[in-house]
Amino acid sequence: MANQKYLFQEIRMKSRRNFIKTIGVAGAASLIPISTIANDMAKQKMIHQVYFWLHDKNNTKEFLTEAVPMLGKCKDVAKFIAGVPAATADRDVVDHSFQVSCTIFFDSLEEQLAYQTDPLHLAFIEKYSSMWSTVKVYDTAI
Repeated sequence: MANQKYLFQEIRMKSRRNFIKTIGVAGAASLIPISTIANDMAKQKMIHQVYFWLHDKNNTKEFLTEAVPMLGKCKDVAKFIAGVPAATADRDVVDHSFQVSCTIFFDSLEEQLAYQTDPLHLAFIEKYSSMWSTVKVYDTAI
């Protein structure tokens, strides 16, 4: 019986050591994907969609032709498209209430972050923010 008790303790100790060793290896291994994910996120392409509701709908043409094109000239913008709501059928799921939208493509999350402090972007906000009542942004990873 004493031998069985000793054998059981030895197995339990080996199990505990194996468990601790496994947890240690798993913990160390889990750090590798985090840095890989961070690198992948920095390279993650994205679309930055901005929708503007103007105080005065009569300013739509001016805002579309003079204001939002400034955003497309920012250094880190890969592609820029501006427009107005399409004349599609009215449906519950379609929102035609905004006046102007712009879609901006970035080659990385870092470039989108740099865009936020780009002098042209900041000048756009300073000069034209009084024209909109609401702005909504949707960012999509691609």
